[in-house]
Amino acid sequence: MANLLYDALFGRHIGQKTPFLHMPDGHVISHDDFIRSAARYANTLVGLGSEAGDRIAVHINKSPDALALYAACVQAGLVFLPLNPAYTAAEMEYFVVNSGARLLVCDPADHDAMEKVARRATVRLETMDATGRGSLRDLAQLQSGDFTTVDRGPDDLAALLYTSGTTGRSKGAMLSHQNLLSNAQTLGDVWRFTKADVLLHALPIFHTHGLFVATNIMLLAGGAMIFMPRFDVDQLIRLMPRATALMGVPTFYTRLLASDDFTAGLTAHMRLFISGSAPLLAETHTQFEERTGHRILERYGMTETNMTTSNPYDGPRRAGTVGTPLPDVELKICDPDTGTTLPDGDTGMIEVRGPGVFQGYWHMPEKTAAELRSDGFFITGDLGLIDDQGYVHIVGRDKDLIISGGYNIYPKEIELVLDTQPGVLESAVIGVPHPDLGEAPLGVLVPDGSVDLDLDAIAGTIGQHLARFKCPRLLVLAQDLPRNAMGKVQKNLLRAQYASAFAP
Repeated sequence: MANLLYDALFGRHIGQKTPFLHMPDGHVISHDDFIRSAARYANTLVGLGSEAGDRIAVHINKSPDALALYAACVQAGLVFLPLNPAYTAAEMEYFVVNSGARLLVCDPADHDAMEKVARRATVRLETMDATGRGSLRDLAQLQSGDFTTVDRGPDDLAALLYTSGTTGRSKGAMLSHQNLLSNAQTLGDVWRFTKADVLLHALPIFHTHGLFVATNIMLLAGGAMIFMPRFDVDQLIRLMPRATALMGVPTFYTRLLASDDFTAGLTAHMRLFISGSAPLLAETHTQFEERTGHRILERYGMTETNMTTSNPYDGPRRAGTVGTPLPDVELKICDPDTGTTLPDGDTGMIEVRGPGVFQGYWHMPEKTAAELRSDGFFITGDLGLIDDQGYVHIVGRDKDLIISGGYNIYPKEIELVLDTQPGVLESAVIGVPHPDLGEAPLGVLVPDGSVDLDLDAIAGTIGQHLARFKCPRLLVLAQDLPRNAMGKVQKNLLRAQYASAFAP
């Protein structure tokens, strides 16, 4: 037996001196240099007592060494557990304890707080900063750049990723070698990535998008990445002439469009712009195409499933949709209550099946059984429909569904109307407790500053477009919408903020 994921992504690059990581300061790391660095970390992890199947929790900033630590875990048969560096010590304790991690790696600046976590969880603690320096690198520099790869099969775990946990304690999604490899292979093919590509990588690497989609695709293709430590629009514009592709979240594109330095000439050599992790406004699609001549390719996926749909590389990239199911993915729309498959055009629960669908939730068999059917279909929790051309539309999250006076209201439908109003930058519609209706829609509007918003006039306009029961009972203004690290609006925070808006 070999190591499925390591052999495909990393092992074949041993000895290759071609560039892999271009750093913003001009430093270049070759494929071979990266693989040797990963081997030193693999030797270090094993030397610290880690064995195949152990979880390695990392709470560190993005760096080449952080990425090498991922490769080291794959090579040593360990389970990589990346965690948002913004998590507090209190949040971290849950992840470390729940995962039963063998090792916790944190930033040196967080050492004192994380030492308490490590002590309570009885886990070893090492450090690594944004440059890669720290106690773990000190140990690794004493190790060999060669490592005997540990055998791993298709169903062995490669990573444990915790979901955002907006409805309670986060769940650890178990992702296998086959889950990660199959998705990277499919996406690399449908998006036409080759060794000639240079990807602008400004995403975090504690999330599926930046770690498994962006990085794994480029490793498979044998191309290179411009490895930015974080998203910075000015730096992105400065580095874009050296790239061929960009993967981003909607915020990337709205901020690029807000810069006068972002021009058609700047993007003339670019091959592909991809967006995901949060819905992209149709207006952003239109403005981007008008400015650059490029049409953004939007796709859809989640932690538990990897990527499942994509707008086509060749063919219409339709704003407001996430494209069609990937070649190896089955997607259907089902009645949320009965699980019965619904006809095209009807709104229901999105369920998906394919080689990228996860193995279940860590130590949560009941939750796994509730969301992962025995036939392999995963109940995503997303509401959507398939139109007459086979494109998938995301209507909203099931938990975002508003039931007011017995009527079902889908927030996305209202938001589409609000977003078109003059002076509105973006909006979010939530369900708030109501003494008479049980729940009523409330709209939160973010002004773009061009005009003073007349909320009464906007309310009147909405009434011309939507049935009365769908119209928000209240509109409020906000400077911005709360978002998580990947740009998704955190409606749970808005619901908490406005919970008493209709209180008698």
